Amino acid sequence: MGGKLGGGHNHDDRGDVAEINVIPLVDVLLVLLIVFMISAPLSISGISVHLPESKAKGQTLNEKHLILTIDSSGRFFIDKSPVPAVNLQEKLSAVFEVRAQKELYIRADKEVRYAAVVEAMSAGKLAGAEKISMLKSADSAVSK
Repeated sequence: MGGKLGGGHNHDDRGDVAEINVIPLVDVLLVLLIVFMISAPLSISGISVHLPESKAKGQTLNEKHLILTIDSSGRFFIDKSPVPAVNLQEKLSAVFEVRAQKELYIRADKEVRYAAVVEAMSAGKLAGAEKISMLKSADSAVSK
């Protein structure tokens, strides 16, 4: 009826060891870690946009800036997530509600229709953007 106070292995009434073997668990976790470490960089691909060049000096961006990308076919992307044109203002409004800095940076392909750029600027302004800037090829590099 008495129990052990410390040390030794936990045995049940038949004398079997009742411990969890964690070595297979650690092996599986390490394999999963390696798989995710290899696959994560492959899944992060940017949107291919050919930005126009300018001789004017631009500013350096960091990752906290909101970037709206317009590809050559006129599709909109907010930070690499596709957004239909009809929902653009609504999505930008939702983003600006939670941000203190209400700045919008537009990356438009040099082959995109001017009307798509104006539509993006209009949606940004109606969504609450206080500052809208256009990016050129040298500006598109994001610093950390």
